Amino acid sequence: MRTSFNTHRITILLTFFVCVAHTLFSYGVSPEEAKVAKLQADAQRGAVTAQIELAADYMTGTGVPQDPHLAARWYEQAARSGDADAQNQIGHFYQIGFGVPVDLARARSWYQLAASSGSTSGKLNLGVLYLSGLGVRKDAKFARQLFEEAADRGDGTAAGYLGIMYYFGLAGPVDMAAAERWFERGVKLHDPIAGYNLGSFFSVVPDHAHDIPKAVNLLRDSARAGYVPSMHSVGLLLVNNPELEKAPNEGLTYVETAAEAGEWRSSIFLGILARDGRVGAVDRKSALLHFEIAVLQGGEEAEHMLHHDIEKLSANLDADERASISSAAKAWFEQHPSAHKFIVKDPNVAKYFPLPSNTPQEGSYSAFRVAQQSR
Repeated sequence: MRTSFNTHRITILLTFFVCVAHTLFSYGVSPEEAKVAKLQADAQRGAVTAQIELAADYMTGTGVPQDPHLAARWYEQAARSGDADAQNQIGHFYQIGFGVPVDLARARSWYQLAASSGSTSGKLNLGVLYLSGLGVRKDAKFARQLFEEAADRGDGTAAGYLGIMYYFGLAGPVDMAAAERWFERGVKLHDPIAGYNLGSFFSVVPDHAHDIPKAVNLLRDSARAGYVPSMHSVGLLLVNNPELEKAPNEGLTYVETAAEAGEWRSSIFLGILARDGRVGAVDRKSALLHFEIAVLQGGEEAEHMLHHDIEKLSANLDADERASISSAAKAWFEQHPSAHKFIVKDPNVAKYFPLPSNTPQEGSYSAFRVAQQSR
C-alpha cells in the first residue's frame, strides 16, 4: 500500500511539472527565459551556484540584459555565503566601481576574506593593492609575499606579477634573469600575460637576445588564450616574417582582431599596410579610414602620432570624400566602442571577468610596446 501511495505521489508531481512546463511554453516563454526564471528562483532561495551563474549572466548580458548592479548584487550575496570566488569578484567590483561605487576599503576586505577562504585570486588582488598603494599603504615586499604564495599554489598570473616586479625592480634591484624565470613559470602555468611578456623578451626588449620563432610561438599561444596585446604583437611579427605563418594571412587576421577589440596601434598598423601597399594594392582611402579609427580609439596619443599622415592623406580628397571617410570611421567605432584586453569565449572563465587589475602589468606592457614601436 505504501508503494502504491508513493508511486501515485510521484505520478502527481511529474504531471504537475509537465503542466507547469506546458503552461510556461504555452504563454510564449522560451527555454532561455525559463532557465533564467529558474536561476532567479534558486538564487532567491539562497543557492550559491545559482547566484554566481545569475551574476555572471547579468555581468556579460547572457540571456538577460546586461546589468552591472544586479551582477554586483548577486555576487555579493554569494560572497556573504562564504564563496571564495564570489568574494574575490565582488572585491574587484568595489575596486573598479562596476555595479557599485568605488570603495577600496571594501575591496581590500573582500580580497582578504577570499584569500582566507583559499582563493589564490584573492591573494593576487590583495597583492595588487599593496603593490600599487590602492587604499592601503604601499608595501611591495608584502605584495611579493602574496604573489609568491599564490604562485606556489599554481597561479600563473601571480608568477607573471613577480616577473614584472623583478623586471622593474619594484621590491629590490632589477633582476632580468629572475624576471625571465618567473615569466617562464607563468607560461608553464598557462598565464597569457606572462606569455606576452616572455614573448616580448625574445622579440623587442633591447637587453635580451631575440629569437623571433620562439617569440611567435609564445605570443601565438597567448593570443589564442584571448590576450589582445599578444594578438597585436604576434600579428606584427607574422606580417614581417610571413614564413612563420601557419595559415594564409594569419598575421593580418590577428591584427584585425586586435583592432576590433579596441587596440588602436593595430588600427594604425592596418593603415600603414594599406598606405604602403604591403598586403595588396596601395589604398590611401582605406589607410585614412584606419588612421581615423585609431584616433577615435586612442585619443590624444594616437592623434599626435597620426596628425601629419592624416593631413597628407586628406590633401587629395574633396570635402565629400573626406566627410564620407570620417562618417565611416565613426560608424565603425560605434560598433566597436569598448576596448578589451581579453577576448573571452569560455563561459566558465567569463563568470569571473573582468580579470584582476593589472596595474603593474600595464606598466610592463607599455614599456615593451614602446620598445616594439621603436623598431
